[in-house]
Amino acid sequence: MIRLHRHDLPDDVSFGSSVAIDTETMGLDPRRDRLCLVQLSAGDGTAHCVQILPERLGGRGADCPNLKRLLADPAVLKIFHFARFDVAALYNALGVVVAPVVCTKIASKLVRTYTDRHGLKDLCRDLLGVDLSKQQQSSDWGQAELTPEQLAYAASDVLHLHALWARLKALLEREGRLDIAEACYHFLPMRGRLDLLGYEDPDIFAH
Repeated sequence: MIRLHRHDLPDDVSFGSSVAIDTETMGLDPRRDRLCLVQLSAGDGTAHCVQILPERLGGRGADCPNLKRLLADPAVLKIFHFARFDVAALYNALGVVVAPVVCTKIASKLVRTYTDRHGLKDLCRDLLGVDLSKQQQSSDWGQAELTPEQLAYAASDVLHLHALWARLKALLEREGRLDIAEACYHFLPMRGRLDLLGYEDPDIFAH
């Protein structure tokens, strides 16, 4: 099930102790490219898609108090795939530090060292037997009216993250690398802010 919300989450939506989150933007530079959609799921088969529209398109911009409250709630774990981009985009657009977070891409890179395939489509296929379509990945997310195909694509990016994290967390524990992953996750909000300041290249951790 897909539920589209314009501007903010409804007051009565609850995600429990963990929520899967993804974003759609106008491009891959969080400093430049507008945040258009935030997808969320409690792992129950329902995806809530919050469309963020600027005032010039009849929206409310960053005026989304319910969404912001959830993103910053220390009692709710946020599950991302490639959290580095999403937390930067959310901070830049909404001014909120998203925490605590985990990232399935980082987890995969730490334990699936036998492959260089760590994309969400690869993980869903290899670990869950689910084949995701990426056909709408490069479509125009900034339009005022999103298509059913776009919403279906956006929803698919969060509906499987709980199951993926469960599988990857078990692998991290098995390989004795959960503590390393947790340290990476703790740093991710600051890594996103460094990217927004232009420190992704050159990387301040490089020689």
